[in-house]
Amino acid sequence: MSERVHILGICGTFMGGVALLARELGYRVSGSDTNVYPPMSSMLEDAGIEISEGYSPEHLVPAPDLVVIGNALSRGNACVEYVLNQKIPYISGPQWLGELLTDRWVMAVSGTHGKTTTSSMLTWILQCAGENPGFLVGGVPFGFEGSARLGSGPFVVEADEYDSAFFDKRSKFVHYRPKTLVINNLEFDHADIFDDLAAIQTQFHHLIRCVPSSGKIVAGEGEAIDGVLRRGVWTPVERMGSSDKNTWSVDALTKSYSQLSIQAPDGECCEFAWSLIGRHNAENALSAIAAAFDVGVPVHVSCEALSQFQGVKRRLELLGEPAGVSVYDDFAHHPTAIASTLLGVRSLVEEARVIAVVELRSNTMKDGTHRSALIPATESANTVFWFQPEGAQWSLRDNTQNDSRHHVFNTVGALHDALIAELQAGDHVVIMSNGSFSGLHQQLLQSLTDSASNTEY
Repeated sequence: MSERVHILGICGTFMGGVALLARELGYRVSGSDTNVYPPMSSMLEDAGIEISEGYSPEHLVPAPDLVVIGNALSRGNACVEYVLNQKIPYISGPQWLGELLTDRWVMAVSGTHGKTTTSSMLTWILQCAGENPGFLVGGVPFGFEGSARLGSGPFVVEADEYDSAFFDKRSKFVHYRPKTLVINNLEFDHADIFDDLAAIQTQFHHLIRCVPSSGKIVAGEGEAIDGVLRRGVWTPVERMGSSDKNTWSVDALTKSYSQLSIQAPDGECCEFAWSLIGRHNAENALSAIAAAFDVGVPVHVSCEALSQFQGVKRRLELLGEPAGVSVYDDFAHHPTAIASTLLGVRSLVEEARVIAVVELRSNTMKDGTHRSALIPATESANTVFWFQPEGAQWSLRDNTQNDSRHHVFNTVGALHDALIAELQAGDHVVIMSNGSFSGLHQQLLQSLTDSASNTEY
């Protein structure tokens, strides 16, 4: 009988990917979590992986051969205490993955923003080029059955700087030992575990120390990245961005960035049209093309692949258009990502109304680290609906009192009702959250559908 692996925090985007890889390796996989919702829950269930709600020690009886512990769990958790007291073998998710990838060409995609989208683009390019890539990304790319698979070619991993586990406070990405490293961008985030930007830069420097001299580092623009590289680098570096001074550059051929021109180091210029929009996605595409080039994929092959790329679930995903209202789901939860997403939508829809709906859910959002940047980040929207639960240490209302464009709610129900009263045919509503938002997406779609039916009647 195959060994049993039990995963604590299995519905997290990373840990869900670990579960899929373990299942593909032939392990009997089970898991526990308190946040069981699609798309991760349905993806795991479709793979035949048993998910238990909550963290009861009963889930660990009989004892599994190995427990993989997610970084959301800490001391005091009933399952964690049981694992320690019963001396059940345990490991962090990143370490487990790193050991699995020892003999693979690892292509790690890091940075504050765009990791999931860039990783998905790179995986899609490699797939179209016949490389049969393995991958683990923090989402579900369209065109693939899940968020992870073994493959036999290069392995693409979304390389997160967040810590590995309660017993390992190093960033996840130090476990992966990439041969090709992408650093998209670098800003202050994760204020719950990092004191300042310098602390994050130190972790990125540790990552760079793990890249072999025979590898390649593809890095974006910005002083924060420059500062990391100045600390020491032992690997060839190629810079990328919109400036001609970079090794790789990208230009927009349309205002919405729906058509792009890529300039390669050898002078090759390749133009293509695709279904994505926004400067941030253009830069993500450039990163993916440059990384793919490192394993031998020609630029024109990458561009052709991206012209067929359909995106990633929860990355400006159009959920439907009930009652003539376009409803999008987006993962943005940092001011820069919010601004980039809304600017991209604005460039596409031009004068149509854009309604932003933002949940302050991440630890950095909730503690107010970015409070001064939130209002400016939504400048491209006509109206903004904010959700900030009761009990927060600070109030967004203090920032929005004199601005009629902004509305702050403490319950999802009240926010939903206000949205229904506000929306009209031709609007584009962008719901931004890194969680389930208490099912607001489906509630809104259903209410708009019902409204349209009643109007027709």
